[in-house]
Amino acid sequence: MEKPLVVVFGATGFIGRHVVQKLLSRGYLVRAAVRRPEQALFLKSMGDVGQVSLVRADVCSEGDVSEATIGAGAVVNSVGILTERGSQSFHNLHVFGTQLMIKAAIGAKVQHFVQISAIGADVTSPSKYSKSKALGEAALNQFPGAVSILRPSLVFGAQDKFFNRFAAMSRFSPVMTIINGGTRFQPVYVGDVAEAAARVLAKPPKSKDIIELGGPRTYSFRELIELMLQQLGRRRFLTSISDRIAMPIAFLLGLMPDPPLTIDQVRLLRRDNITSPTAQELADLDIVPTPLEVILPQYLRR
Repeated sequence: MEKPLVVVFGATGFIGRHVVQKLLSRGYLVRAAVRRPEQALFLKSMGDVGQVSLVRADVCSEGDVSEATIGAGAVVNSVGILTERGSQSFHNLHVFGTQLMIKAAIGAKVQHFVQISAIGADVTSPSKYSKSKALGEAALNQFPGAVSILRPSLVFGAQDKFFNRFAAMSRFSPVMTIINGGTRFQPVYVGDVAEAAARVLAKPPKSKDIIELGGPRTYSFRELIELMLQQLGRRRFLTSISDRIAMPIAFLLGLMPDPPLTIDQVRLLRRDNITSPTAQELADLDIVPTPLEVILPQYLRR
């Protein structure tokens, strides 16, 4: 059976590029819908000649999104941001952009829509990030075909913004301040997230599936930083402060062009970021989650 053309929105992102790679290895034709095709040429080298096509698409442009979706059998939405910059807001990218993709997918008679969301997506969340992810999920109630919603915990890998950022900070500071050090995470390898996307495409659900993606272990925020420092061979003094104390600091840092901390991120740290005991998970896709300790040494440099 011939595999459908898959359109991947956000194909050059941290998760998106891994999704593209997994799909190509399975023989899919992939159309990478990206804002800057000239910066996405590396995707072509992942597959055979002609297996990857690039199309310019602003996810907030109905015309761009509609054109990118023509002829597709499946759509993967891997668009996501952790901090807002101007028009690149949580609402524009996570909600409005998703609504446009759904409208275009319906018009193109797409059979399967895969949405990469996040654990903690909740319309009642005080975090704009989590609320926007939940609203993006809710928009998929309008899609008549198969829907797969993947909710990863903290995603790690060579280009991640968590361990790499904290590793950079630890180079210069003898003291590292963390917020709500007891908040729990279940880090999941980016390759496992991409594998999950590929597997749900190979076996679409009859209607809608929600799958939470977490690694084999949970860690406190403090334990994650301690593990990172151990891998780097660095000794730093760790201190944890409450989210209440962190709020004014986050406000000031949030004024920077590339803020290391925002108010919204502080709000996220009020809740654990782990899978639910009753949720579908990686094991339901026959994926054995990759331990953090296996991958972290491969990209953190001493």
